[in-house]
Amino acid sequence: MVGDIHGAYDKLRALLLRAGLIDFDGAWTGGDAHLAFLGDYVDRGPQGLEVIRLVRNLEVQAQAAGGRVTALLGNHEVMFLAALVFRQKDPGDRMGFRAYWLENGGQTRDADLLEPGDLGWLSSRPAMAEADGWLLVHADSLMYLRMGTTIDEVNAEVARILANPDADEWGLFLNWFTERMAFALGEGEVKARRTLSVFGGDRIVHGHTPVYVLMDEALHGRTLGAGAPVPYAGRLCLAVDSGMAYREDAGFMARLNPGGIAEVVAFPHGGPVY
Repeated sequence: MVGDIHGAYDKLRALLLRAGLIDFDGAWTGGDAHLAFLGDYVDRGPQGLEVIRLVRNLEVQAQAAGGRVTALLGNHEVMFLAALVFRQKDPGDRMGFRAYWLENGGQTRDADLLEPGDLGWLSSRPAMAEADGWLLVHADSLMYLRMGTTIDEVNAEVARILANPDADEWGLFLNWFTERMAFALGEGEVKARRTLSVFGGDRIVHGHTPVYVLMDEALHGRTLGAGAPVPYAGRLCLAVDSGMAYREDAGFMARLNPGGIAEVVAFPHGGPVY
């Protein structure tokens, strides 16, 4: 399980290599393993395009080897796509999508070098998935409940929005991602149970809010530190955004077990951050 990457390509390669999922050439060596990414491949860091292409390649290679790669849609992909989709429809950026993307760490290099295949892949990312009792989402938000009552319904609704260049719908979709910490504040455990009752699964795993931000603003530091996944809301939720693009020494990759146990399997620099 890998949380938000944000263009931190070298760290991502180091994590995957240490976990035994790729070789030094970046080729899949994970056999029948299931590797999941929770979105936010681009922005902030300088090599979002390389991250996209590595994940795309691993998706194909894993399937050929009997494994599986799940790569979800994050809000930064939506920002990026909005800036691209509306570039021709709104060259003066009166809608503000390009400005919003740049203000949130958008990298013009990624946009300049993006190829049609990359664009098609990004536009087809699912918003939710389930694996071994874990409900996989990008955001710690109730936004998914507004888009459907099953994982398939939500993914279909997101695909519809991304295929329909309606500025109001795109703007609303992006605004929903600003509603963070739904499961950490104000009856968060109740909200987590409601989400799981609708979509299924025993526990929620998400990125979007870095673990150190979640600790500082909602959990009051009650964790092992920024170098580990953060269980909370009665252990119904697990935060795995390691903030690898924000801090030089940050980053981790976690293994999620069916019994609800999460363990760190790789750090980019060999040790945890506390």
